[in-house]
Parts: sequence; structure tokens; C-alpha cells
Amino acid sequence: MSDVFTWRYGDETGATIPDLGLTGVAFPSQADAEGWLSDEWHTLADAGVKSVTLLNGDHEVYGPMSLGPADID
Repeated sequence: MSDVFTWRYGDETGATIPDLGLTGVAFPSQADAEGWLSDEWHTLADAGVKSVTLLNGDHEVYGPMSLGPADID
């Protein structure tokens, strides 16, 4: 596996959003990638991103994870 973590962005149908001007954003660790997302998720949501998937190289670490509000019963 690579030691480069990136986010893949999805639209409302789950299709990949190819370019938000953030395609070059890569992180040396999962913690760095998650920290960035915790700071920037609202910017992504405002740009139309509905979900994100964390990648380590080409391997999916987890996701897709919704950027919308949680459904609480």
C-alpha cells in the first residue's frame, strides 16, 4: 500500500466528482487526512460533495461517508 492518503468526492448519486480544484491534496497519514476533512467538510458540502471515501493509494480505507446530517431516531 501507498503512504499517500487522499479523498474521493461523491455526488448525490454516488458518482465521483472528478475535480474540485483539490485533486492534488494528499496527506502523509490517515490522521492528517481526517484532520483536514474535519476542518474542510463544510466547504466540500457547499461545493456539492455529498460523500467522501478515504483512499490509501488506490485502496479504499473506508467510505463512502455522507457529509449530510446524521439520521437520528
